[in-house]
Amino acid sequence: MLNAEIKTILPHRYPFLLVDKVMLLEEFKQIIAIKNVTANEEFFNGHFPQMPIMPGVMMVEAMAQVSGILGIKSTMLRDGVEVDNPPTVFLLSVDEVKFRQPVVPGDVLVMHCIVEKTRGEICISNCQSFVLGKKVCEAKITAKFSFNNN
Repeated sequence: MLNAEIKTILPHRYPFLLVDKVMLLEEFKQIIAIKNVTANEEFFNGHFPQMPIMPGVMMVEAMAQVSGILGIKSTMLRDGVEVDNPPTVFLLSVDEVKFRQPVVPGDVLVMHCIVEKTRGEICISNCQSFVLGKKVCEAKITAKFSFNNN
């Protein structure tokens, strides 16, 4: 799944869309996606100009977007048929966050989210991000997927 299709699923746009490509998606199970970290990212203007490092909150947001894609694509399947209106996603919590090493321009952030538990409209995902096979960040992300868009 490339950026154009991702934009049909997520409402985010530049500079806040942090998912470039989905490599693997198994509905209700797992997703693997990438973010190509480039030197022209807006956040590098202030974090930090002399030694650019991707802010941890942006890594967490990227993982939340990836888990959102997984949840949206999964909840859009009802009785094996994809429905037309995607749910609205609400981030409920981010827990057990750990940052293990800096992410810098030129890195390819590979994000892997696995569904741990679902209950009604609530989904908990275990997410990890890697650069060159080394874990750089992890978090447990809880979100609500609502078809009631009021």
